[in-house]
Amino acid sequence: MDILTGDHGIPGAYELQDFLWSMTDEPHSSRRKALIVEHPELKDLMGHEWRTKYVVVALMAVQLSLAYYLREEALWGGTLKFYLIAYFVGATITQALFLAIHEISHNLAFKKFTHNKLFGLFANIPMVLPFFVAFKHYHNEHHKYQGIEGIDTDLPTKLEARLLSSTVGKLFFIFNQTWFYAFRPMFVRQQAATRWHIANWVIQITFLSLTYHFIGAGPILYLLMSAHFAGSWHPIASHFIAEHYVVKGHLETASYYGILNYLTFNVGYHQEHHDFPTVSWSSLPKLQKLGGYERLPHHLSWTMVLIEFLFNPSISLFNRVKRRDDTNVLNEKGAAKGDADYTGAWLQGTGLSQAAEEKAAAGKKNE
Repeated sequence: MDILTGDHGIPGAYELQDFLWSMTDEPHSSRRKALIVEHPELKDLMGHEWRTKYVVVALMAVQLSLAYYLREEALWGGTLKFYLIAYFVGATITQALFLAIHEISHNLAFKKFTHNKLFGLFANIPMVLPFFVAFKHYHNEHHKYQGIEGIDTDLPTKLEARLLSSTVGKLFFIFNQTWFYAFRPMFVRQQAATRWHIANWVIQITFLSLTYHFIGAGPILYLLMSAHFAGSWHPIASHFIAEHYVVKGHLETASYYGILNYLTFNVGYHQEHHDFPTVSWSSLPKLQKLGGYERLPHHLSWTMVLIEFLFNPSISLFNRVKRRDDTNVLNEKGAAKGDADYTGAWLQGTGLSQAAEEKAAAGKKNE
């Protein structure tokens, strides 16, 4: 049933002066446990998708080829052709690559933990900014500590919400959404640099330096413009709003079932993804049917969600569910420490991180 237009009886949004503070835990852990008890076969859907790496390489090849092709068109302010291709093709590919990196951050491209990290560094190359390693930690915390202020960096800050909740402010926010998501975490929850962070920076600086030296600034400008449009006034970018902004009642996570899932590694299946982050994009439709998620209110159009967000005065940046850090996680756990790589442990109840599981398995193999 469509959240925006369906007859579901959920009350509409009302104008807020603060975030929607919740006294309950995030809803996904309890639903995950209940569904596994009811359907133990759900565990069979967990695991990596071997096709992801081939899709990523194909997307990278097309994007880098376009960057080279438009190297002259991008200069001196850019031509109309440059902007049209960057918006309709480049932005779509960039968003797809970002969502592929989202899959990789959950260790769903390869079996081995390290292989996923190495491939994430590689997939990051056309995205200009060295974000993969930092995003991996921030995003895993978004899952484990959904809504907790100061830890879940997907949440807008109070300053953003106060300054940008008018229609003009929301237009500005959406137009620059890529950069809000890129730089907000640096101010909210800093990470200590690891060798993986350094490798991420070295690879990106090397790629950009070589590109500029041998080809010029044109390809870099194309990749930057693609990144900007990918999170801006673009139908696919609307998934950032549809996933967690509360447009009805207190629904803090919502799925989208529409054709654009084919271009975005099924990220629209967001209730399913948050309940089972170790289920890859290709298995999310199976999870939807097995778990009965279609009975939950969901979105049918990302574009309509974007329009509703922009022009409904009752919906603003305050329309996010937040929680207090009652367990003092902020002071006890560093954002870049090893416990951020917990994808296997906290979901499957093994008591080990995926890296530890691999080490233990290797030890048994050598015995």
